Amino acid sequence: MSTTADADLDAVFAALGHRTRRAIVARLARGDATVGELAEPFDLTHQAVSRHVGILRRSGLVQQWVDGQRRPCRLNVERMRELGGWIAEQQREWESRLDRLEEHLAAVRTRRQR
Repeated sequence: MSTTADADLDAVFAALGHRTRRAIVARLARGDATVGELAEPFDLTHQAVSRHVGILRRSGLVQQWVDGQRRPCRLNVERMRELGGWIAEQQREWESRLDRLEEHLAAVRTRRQR
């Protein structure tokens, strides 16, 4: 993986490392929302939620735009797909390693039984 890709992945996981940001991502998975709407379920200031959204935006997980007086936020589905693809790749790799380990252990058991 390239250094840029590593840094991008680091930013995404760092952004998702905070429960409030994970909750914001989960909320945006249901549809677009403003920072004010995102702040409603939290005991946080509008400014604090705005900082969390900024971190998510810089990591590429959230997109935000100006719509008159509003600044709606949207989950970047493509970025989530990329993250899901990376996770699936890691899962396949570890499943393959565990399968090879299982085969090796079965061969060792077979040799011992002889």
